[in-house]
Amino acid sequence: MSTIQVMTKSFEFNRARTLATLDEIDKLPGPQAVLAWRPNLGRAHIGWQILHIGITEEIFATERLAPQKPAKWTELWPRFRGGSTPDDDAPSTATIRQILSESRKRLLETLATYSDERLGEIPPPLAERKLTFLDVLHILSWHESHHQGQAHATLNAYRASQK
Repeated sequence: MSTIQVMTKSFEFNRARTLATLDEIDKLPGPQAVLAWRPNLGRAHIGWQILHIGITEEIFATERLAPQKPAKWTELWPRFRGGSTPDDDAPSTATIRQILSESRKRLLETLATYSDERLGEIPPPLAERKLTFLDVLHILSWHESHHQGQAHATLNAYRASQK
């Protein structure tokens, strides 16, 4: 099994946990309010944490690894990319699921243009950061688990606040 295949399996494992968190939210009364809940002023709500995963994958699928590929959801990029300040408009679980599904498909299509022989290559858009393609694979795997964990912790804090 190639490194890319191993990492792709890791992505699948991580995505199942993210979708399970969305499933939990959908079972609660008022899932939209749950998605919009913040643990404190200035902190990201659950909807931002999870949609940020999908938007980041789209950014890697296009701008960072295949800049010639037309990008999707660019109107959402300023709201959900790294470094953005979450606004109060939380996306719905349906929107989040759609973007997670489509951005993952687009990411896998982009990754399919790479091979293990290119693991040490630094894609030109990432040259300033000195990130190799292998670094990107690790970042993508870590990124979803990191934000899913934040969303899950925020969900637990929301539940505790409702008692």
